[in-house]
Amino acid sequence: MVKSRSAKTTMGVGVTKAVACSTSTIAAPLSTNDAVNLARTLAALADPVRIRLVSLVAAQGEVCSCDLEVPLAKSQPTISHHTTILARAGILVGEKRGRWTWWRVDTESLAELRRALGG
Repeated sequence: MVKSRSAKTTMGVGVTKAVACSTSTIAAPLSTNDAVNLARTLAALADPVRIRLVSLVAAQGEVCSCDLEVPLAKSQPTISHHTTILARAGILVGEKRGRWTWWRVDTESLAELRRALGG
């Protein structure tokens, strides 16, 4: 995010010049590849159900798919759809245990997202 602020400075008698001051929250511009990856991650999060899902998993540390139906008020196929999108984006990591998949947040992926957004 770039913040701009205009100011006027005096350049001799009666002459003023506009000076723009900007600060960036990102240390360096994103490469094309990094921008594509960031867009993919943000697109995966651009759904209220998926944001809630990540929040639930992060709060518990690890959650079975079967335990997400009630808090999300969604069917198992819908939950599977959302977890698949989040896993492909690298936000969730799943481990198959018997019939069910247990999910956890990929903390490194979220740390990279936080850094990319300047946090």
